Amino acid sequence: MLKPSDNEKLVRVGPGQPAGELLRRYWMPALLASELPEADGAPVRVRLLGEDLIAFKDSQGEIGLVDAHCPHRRAPMFFGRNEECGLRCVYHGWKFDRHGDCVDMPSEPAGTPLQAKVKIKAYPAVEKGGIIWAYMGAREHQPPVPDYEWMRAPATHRHVSKTFEDCNYVQAMEGGLDTAHSSFAHNNNMQAKDEPRNRDKSPRLDIERTDYGYYYVSTRQMGGGDTYIRLYHYIMPFQQMRGGIHHFNGDRRDLPELDGHLWVPIDDEHTYVYNWACGYDASVQLDPEHMDEREHFYGRGRQDLIPGTFKLKRNKSNDYLVDRNMQKSRTYTGISGVNTQDFALQEGMGSIVDRSLENLGTSDRAIVTMRRLLLEAIEELKENKTPRGCDPSTHRSVRPYDAFVKAGDDWRAIFDPQIIAKW
Repeated sequence: MLKPSDNEKLVRVGPGQPAGELLRRYWMPALLASELPEADGAPVRVRLLGEDLIAFKDSQGEIGLVDAHCPHRRAPMFFGRNEECGLRCVYHGWKFDRHGDCVDMPSEPAGTPLQAKVKIKAYPAVEKGGIIWAYMGAREHQPPVPDYEWMRAPATHRHVSKTFEDCNYVQAMEGGLDTAHSSFAHNNNMQAKDEPRNRDKSPRLDIERTDYGYYYVSTRQMGGGDTYIRLYHYIMPFQQMRGGIHHFNGDRRDLPELDGHLWVPIDDEHTYVYNWACGYDASVQLDPEHMDEREHFYGRGRQDLIPGTFKLKRNKSNDYLVDRNMQKSRTYTGISGVNTQDFALQEGMGSIVDRSLENLGTSDRAIVTMRRLLLEAIEELKENKTPRGCDPSTHRSVRPYDAFVKAGDDWRAIFDPQIIAKW
C-alpha cells in the first residue's frame, strides 16, 4: 500500500506539483513526427503535463512548441498561419517564432517597444527517432536530448506508434513493469502447456538499481531444469524496455525485435502511450506489413483506432467488446488485443487509483521499486540534485533480453553479450 500523501506526489503532473516538477527535468515525447509531416504545415494541438500547447514545423523544418493561446487577447493559436518561420495569430496578426519571440506586430504602430516585451510561452523541441521531444523545465537544468538505442536505429529498422489511455500515467506504467500479469491478463491460449506463462505463473524477481532507474530479472521454471529469463529495464521517469523471446542457443522463436513503451502524462487523468520497436541489429529490417499485423495483434493497429484519433474503438464505453464465450474456452479475459486487455484493467481502476487500498506481494517488487525511485527523486529535487536518467550516457548502451536457458548453463554469461546496444 502507499500513503495517500505519497500517492498524490506521484500522480499530480501540473506546474508546481511534485511529480510535475520532476517530469519537467526530462525530455519527453510531445507527439509523433508523422503528426507534423511538412514545413509550414498545419499546427497541431498538444496537451502535455496539464498544459495546452501548439506544435508547428517552421519554414526551416525546425519544431516550435508554444502556448495554445496568443499573449495578446488569448485567441487560439491552433488557427494560426504557419508562415515564414513563425506562427501568426489570425485575430490581429501578431506573429511568433519557435523561440517565443514576437517577430511582427502589424496591428500596432511601427517600432512599438511592446513588440520586444511580448513573448509567447515556448518550449525547446526536437525531432529524433520518429518522435518530437519537448523539454518543459528550467533552461539552466536542460539535459542533452535522450539517446536510447532504438532512437539510433534507422527508420527502416524502427517503428513507433501512439495510443491514448484514459487514466493516470503511473497505473498505466505499473502494468508495463508487472511481469506476473502476463500469465493471466495476456493468456490468449490457456491450453498451450509449453507457454512460460502457463508453466510457471509465479515469476521470481531480482531488481538492481542503476543510474538510469533499474533493471530486473524475472525467472520462470519451465520443467526439466530449463528456465525462462526476462531482463527488463525501467528508465526514469516513464519508460520500459523489453526484449523479444529467444532460445538459449541463439535460435530466435519470435522475430528478433526489441520493444518498449513510454507512458507520457497528458494531465493527471490521461496518458499517451508511445510504443516503439526496433530490429535486433542491422540485419533486421522491420517489414511494414508485419508491423501492421503486429500492431493489430496488440489491439492498436490503424483498424483498431477511432478514425482521426489515437483512441481505441474497444474502450470502456463498450466494455472493450468483451466476449464471455471466448473467455470461457480460450483466453483469460475474453478481450482481443494485448494492449486492449491492459487498458481494460488499468482504466477500470479509475482515473487515479487509491493505492492505500492495495495488498502487494512479492511479484510487485518492480512496481514498489519504481514508486520509491520516483518519490526519492522528488525529494532529491529539493536539494537540487539531478534525477536519475537525465544524463543520456546512463542509458545509451542498455538493452533488454529474454531467453530460454538450459539446466546448468550460466544465464549471465549468455546474456552479457546480448544486453549491450548494437546500434
